[in-house]
Amino acid sequence: MKRKLRRLEAVRKTVMKRFHVLIPVVMSILLLAPPAVAAAEDRAMLSVLPAGGFAEGWVMDEKPALFTQDTLFDYINGEAELYLPYGFDTLATARYGKKDAAGQEIAVDVYRMGSPLDAFGIWSNYRKADTPGCAVGTDCVLSASQMLFYQDRYFVRVQATGTTVPGPEVFLACGRVLSRTLPAGKGRPGELELLRVRGIVPRTERYLPQSLLGYPFFRRGLTAEANPGGGRTQIFAVIEKSPAAARKAFDQYLGSLKDAGRDVHLTVTGDRASLEGSDPLYGKVIVEQSGRYLVGAIRLQDAASVKPVIEEMKTRTRSRP
Repeated sequence: MKRKLRRLEAVRKTVMKRFHVLIPVVMSILLLAPPAVAAAEDRAMLSVLPAGGFAEGWVMDEKPALFTQDTLFDYINGEAELYLPYGFDTLATARYGKKDAAGQEIAVDVYRMGSPLDAFGIWSNYRKADTPGCAVGTDCVLSASQMLFYQDRYFVRVQATGTTVPGPEVFLACGRVLSRTLPAGKGRPGELELLRVRGIVPRTERYLPQSLLGYPFFRRGLTAEANPGGGRTQIFAVIEKSPAAARKAFDQYLGSLKDAGRDVHLTVTGDRASLEGSDPLYGKVIVEQSGRYLVGAIRLQDAASVKPVIEEMKTRTRSRP
């Protein structure tokens, strides 16, 4: 019996000895792996920035910098809150100047967002409908002082920061180099197909990740200007996770109109619902449920001309999961 106890005690000591040896190894893996991964991701972000040479005489002026969710306010204090709902992750930024040309300087900002749709969304906040386009990235606009494009989950801004604005060829040359280093992506986000309907005003599409039309129960969705023939209006699509969630948002909007004392004509057929009424903020409105989506239009001048557009949008929702 004593011999068996001694053997058990020997086994216990061996196991404990090996366990104590393993503890530092395990702790090293737990403590060192995340920083190592983070460092690799940081290097990957910095690597997309050109060292210079994208146009003759242009060089990097200072060491590039990285900003995260916690530090973005240090870089763009007045705008950081705009980026965070779009899943902002990391910003890589650098400054460039032209040799022997004092005053010619540009800043290059590469934002990694939550998804390609988020990258489009933040880009659409800055893009203006009348700004000329350019052939860089998935979509691009070019003004006298800056170029904006998005590609995959990245939003890129190249802007003049010196006393002398360089020509558009500098923005384009820099943008093309950046585009080649970023993931190619799959083109325009598929959600934008919901807005590919008759009468849409080009370059007015926007994606809002929260409170579409200012209503918190419209959690996220798309908007665009349209002119189908009976006057300009604004169309929209609320994107939900399920038909049940879409119906809940529909019912909440219906309740808000009734609470505001507005007249509403409601039609419910099976799992489909639609309403026509008057919104206290947007005037005449149509909203219809289509699966996990709500589609509609506000500021209606001629409901008859808009209804075919809404039918097109409903058709497009059926081709999406």
